[in-house]
Amino acid sequence: MNRKLVTAIGVMLLVGLAGCSGLVGSTGSAGVDAGDESALDRNIEVTADGEATAEPDRATISVAVTATGNDSAAVRDELAAGGEDLEAALTDWGLSEDDIRTERYDVRESYETRENPDRTRYQGVHRYTIALDDVDAVGEVIDVAVDAGADEVQRIEFGLSEEREAEVRETAIENAMANAEDDATVLADSSGLEITGAYRVSTANAGVTPYRVSDAAMMAESDGADAGAATGVETGDVSVQVSVNVVYAAEQI
Repeated sequence: MNRKLVTAIGVMLLVGLAGCSGLVGSTGSAGVDAGDESALDRNIEVTADGEATAEPDRATISVAVTATGNDSAAVRDELAAGGEDLEAALTDWGLSEDDIRTERYDVRESYETRENPDRTRYQGVHRYTIALDDVDAVGEVIDVAVDAGADEVQRIEFGLSEEREAEVRETAIENAMANAEDDATVLADSSGLEITGAYRVSTANAGVTPYRVSDAAMMAESDGADAGAATGVETGDVSVQVSVNVVYAAEQI
């Protein structure tokens, strides 16, 4: 065999054996002591909620035109006429066509007459959702709708515009992070640790709770108003909730 080739193989074997001897000595300077706790990661993970509230700057009103009759075509005609009157009155007041949208349209045979072939009666409903940027005008718009032929005011909901909701959500996140840090500090103190900073943060659940006016509350406000006065509608704050998940780095005290 070539002498140079033999020499090269010998050097490779020596290097391989030297590496094996280094692995065996696990307590030597080249290894990590398994009992050295300082080499292990320490962290505290918490999930916390935050909330912020604000006065509403948007409102939606759900109103309906209803009709009943012995003929389905007549019911549809009545709904169409009532809907035209309603939309005309609302646009004359100042709303745009985009502010008035159909939420539900339904014409069906009455439950009370389905089993009675000698008596057929139909019920129809055309429900509209009205969007308002002026929350103070809700009562006035309700009066316009009712005067124009709306038979039911089914729901009033106060909410936030997209821009305002984003601002309130930021505050809710700040509150959630403050709550998370408080919880993590308590956990650290109870474990003999000290928080050194957050190295992973994520948001979990988020939601908006609008302020809704019940039918009973609206009726009470309306009944208590003077004749000729606009319908009174109570308002309340809108709530934005956010959950955060935070992992904090910690070190032994």
